[in-house]
Amino acid sequence: MTAIDASTSDGDLAAQARTGSEAAFAVLMQRHKGRVYRLALNSIAEPDEALDIVQETFLSAYRALPRYDPARPMASWLAAIALNKCRDRARRRALRHFFFGARPVEELADTMAIGDPDPAQSASDRQELARVRLAIARLPASLREPLLLCTVEEMRHADAAALLGLSTKAIETRIRRARAKLSELLAA
Repeated sequence: MTAIDASTSDGDLAAQARTGSEAAFAVLMQRHKGRVYRLALNSIAEPDEALDIVQETFLSAYRALPRYDPARPMASWLAAIALNKCRDRARRRALRHFFFGARPVEELADTMAIGDPDPAQSASDRQELARVRLAIARLPASLREPLLLCTVEEMRHADAAALLGLSTKAIETRIRRARAKLSELLAA
């Protein structure tokens, strides 16, 4: 078995994980968990659910390792899995709301850093960030996903287009529409 270090490629780590190396999969998780969490959090705007989605994403990825194509970037493959998990969560939430009238009204906790020089400004910044995340989460998935992939995750338009099964021009158009809709939501 090949030694694992910081220079080991994602493809090599995936191959080692397929043969049962828990350490290789742990390195993959460590490398990509932050990006998967940001994508989930920005998609659904709920920190606890985003953590659940990260766990579900890596569990699904582990199970699907035999189908992973090492020619594809690991980050894109994991992003596709995470977006599917976010869509599933949104469908379950919509069904729950439809059948039970349950409204998910989870408030984002205001946690303050110890020794924060300006607590009032930090609280204001957290509130504004929460407001933006909630507005992004309210965008339709067709607009939200390209926006998150290209602006937050800094994915190239061509890569996002391949991931979402769209043309590059469609990605550009959806990002422009998402920004306009987001401006409307934030102004309201």
